Amino acid sequence: MSIFSRMSDIINSNINAMLDQAEDPAKMVRLIIQEMEDTLVEVRTSSARVLAERKQATRRLEQARADAESWEEKARLAISRQREDLARGALQEKRAIDEEVALVEAELTAADEHIEHLSTEVLQLQQKLDDARARQKALSLRTQTVQSRIKVKRQIQRDALDDAFFRFERFERRMDTLESQLEAMDIGRDVSPGLAAQINVLTDDERISDDLERLKKAMAGSVDGAK
Repeated sequence: MSIFSRMSDIINSNINAMLDQAEDPAKMVRLIIQEMEDTLVEVRTSSARVLAERKQATRRLEQARADAESWEEKARLAISRQREDLARGALQEKRAIDEEVALVEAELTAADEHIEHLSTEVLQLQQKLDDARARQKALSLRTQTVQSRIKVKRQIQRDALDDAFFRFERFERRMDTLESQLEAMDIGRDVSPGLAAQINVLTDDERISDDLERLKKAMAGSVDGAK
């Protein structure tokens, strides 16, 4: 691809569409800027070469015109000396040089058009490059802002988590305190589990003995009645 073809593609490209399709917009912007900068370097080098060739063509044109004028002077001289044959020869040389003059003039016209077209495209490319650089700067600032916000957000969330754990631990300590107070209130009031069980057994035995005595009496009364 030629320099001018690639430069034209860049100039005519829709940077917004390229960024929308890019997975990494920042990387895409860097690539676009690098491509534009490389193209500008090549175009300036080409421009310098075209300008140098134009200067050479200008010198050739000046020399050719001087040679054509010189041959015309020689033809006049030959005519003044009654040497028409020499005059014809001089005019033939002048005609050949005039043809070269026409070619060089056409070459200069094409070079001027080339340089004008090149200048216009370079100006457009420079505008695109400035736009890309501005977008790169804006994107960089947005990236820094987002990264800072993410960092702050993470810190806030971590602080909230730490606060939640702190409140949970404080609640656990409070429950430990309440349980300790409850246990302290029961100190001295508790009966030994073994002793309580023994007393319960005695109570149950006494009730059974009473029931047994009651049944005996009831049965004895029934026997006496039958007699």
